[in-house]
Amino acid sequence: MATTYGVLSEGLEKRFGDVQALRGLDLAVAQGAVCGVLGPNGAGKTTAVRLLATLLRPDAGSARVAGHDVVREAAAVRRSIGVTGQYASVDGDLTGRQNLRLFARLHRIRDTGARAAELLDRLGLTEAADRPAATYSGGMRRRLDLAASLVRRPAVLFLDEPTTGLDPMSRTRVWETVRALKEEGTTVLLTTQYLEEADQLADDIALVDRGRVAHTGSPAGLKALIGAYAEVVVADPEALSAAAAVLDRLTGREPVLDAVRGTVGVAATDPALTLPGLVRELDAAGVPLLDARLRQPTLDDVFLRLTGDPADDKERVA
Repeated sequence: MATTYGVLSEGLEKRFGDVQALRGLDLAVAQGAVCGVLGPNGAGKTTAVRLLATLLRPDAGSARVAGHDVVREAAAVRRSIGVTGQYASVDGDLTGRQNLRLFARLHRIRDTGARAAELLDRLGLTEAADRPAATYSGGMRRRLDLAASLVRRPAVLFLDEPTTGLDPMSRTRVWETVRALKEEGTTVLLTTQYLEEADQLADDIALVDRGRVAHTGSPAGLKALIGAYAEVVVADPEALSAAAAVLDRLTGREPVLDAVRGTVGVAATDPALTLPGLVRELDAAGVPLLDARLRQPTLDDVFLRLTGDPADDKERVA
């Protein structure tokens, strides 16, 4: 069966003056999936979201969102999406309820009161519903902004760093909402700098660097690219070289020695390598150990290993 995509882009390019923000962005998000878009600051994540949401026009390439071309069918795309940007866009002079009823009227929803009440409950804002939004905390305003983007029940939801600066309770509420939307069949494109957030929510991850998608895959698949990290602490500094030779032989990679700490560490991509097996090999080589660890990688490790160093890169934008 052919895959149906909620978001599909090919060769998207965008330039701002002398800065090339996107350099041929290819992205495919299956309908009903949550895709986490990760990358360093200035990698082009926000620019990509703005293009896909029809807020910018691409200089080259093509994209379809909810089955509609973002240039030729921009109005249809806008009717199919919800967008929560990095800054809350609600009216501070209106109450939370009034904000949502206003958005519902703009979208020509008949029972504006019922829809507002439903979303206020979903985002944990019922108790504050009749207070002016200007009195809300930053986290509450962000949740209200997310509620506003859900008024129409969008087929595709763009979340651009939705939990930046939120307290743990507000972040958890947003996570619960994203999981519920996925169960309802909504396609979610989530840009985030919280690696744990992507690990928790995303079915697939697109790692963006310098305006291109550098790597894609599931969180588990991307972690497998760099493998576990083996580290041993030797009891005798004279054994550092022998321990390094064992790790080199087992992994085929050059270990990192720390004479001060008495450690030898190396990335290990072979899934057959186990901690008991590592200890047996070191023992057979006569290496006295104080400790040995085989740590599975995190998305932080993936991010740091697979993205370039942004320092001194004048091409980076939003």
